[in-house]
Amino acid sequence: MAFPKDATLADAGEFGLIEAFISLFEQGEHVLVGPGDDAAVLRIRNGHVVVSTDLMVEGRHFRHDWSSAEDVGHRAAAQNLSDINAMGGTAHSLTIGLAAPPDLPAQWALDFARGFAAECAVVGASVVGGDLTRADEVMIAVTVIGACTESPVVRSGAAAGEVLALAGRQGWAGGGLAVLARGFRSPRVLVEAYRRPEPPYAQGRLAAEAGATAMIDISDGLLAEARHLAEESGVAIDVRTSAFELAEPLLAVGAALGVDPLQFVLGGGDDHGLLATFPSAAHVPAGWHVIGSVAAGSGVTVDGGEYEGPTGWTHF
Repeated sequence: MAFPKDATLADAGEFGLIEAFISLFEQGEHVLVGPGDDAAVLRIRNGHVVVSTDLMVEGRHFRHDWSSAEDVGHRAAAQNLSDINAMGGTAHSLTIGLAAPPDLPAQWALDFARGFAAECAVVGASVVGGDLTRADEVMIAVTVIGACTESPVVRSGAAAGEVLALAGRQGWAGGGLAVLARGFRSPRVLVEAYRRPEPPYAQGRLAAEAGATAMIDISDGLLAEARHLAEESGVAIDVRTSAFELAEPLLAVGAALGVDPLQFVLGGGDDHGLLATFPSAAHVPAGWHVIGSVAAGSGVTVDGGEYEGPTGWTHF
């Protein structure tokens, strides 16, 4: 379905938008009842059911002048799909709640849906329902459902003597956000990393199969997420900076802004890589690399000492 170029959400109407959205979301074979009914009905064959919910708020999590509607769709899907990945599972179904001003262009909503659907297609997940309502600003609520064939990997399983490992790129989205905040649009590769993250979707399940003892999605910053692991597991974690090879774009942004580019790696979020602990380096699978260690005690250190730079995003 297409709307006139200047049509708003009010012009399209709730049911017109729903009909347009449904045409964009392909349904997998596990979907018995999809969008359009009071609730979706899914077929779960085996394993554990894993569920997560996340929010995005205009002005807080995205800006229209920084990201296109399709970019926002990709990010909204990625951050939720990554949460299932961090449990060692694979997402298969999502629902979307979209609240928006009535004068928002209908095309923005359709482009958002296209970006969301494209990201879901990367892992083969289906959008099975949702809701629309009016609000003063755009707010997006997503619930994702997945399955773990192995036992879910939680945050509380790390033990002294283990190693800390990372999967996925880290610091690129943080560098892109720093660039955008200064009014620039380059290096483009970092700006695009912020606009459309590339989570290592295959690595969560691989880590679970390899014996990961604790795992978390890096959405708010590497050190911030390491602290969650340390607190939930009752251990101390030390991150080794020599384990990181800083990419040229990060070095360039650090030089341009007069900051240590390592702060993007340690404190940047939104890349949605994975942080996990393993019994030993021998257990770390391909696609992961060791960046630190776990010991008895509490707290997170960098190279054995306190880190004074930014450690991550705070929500309040």
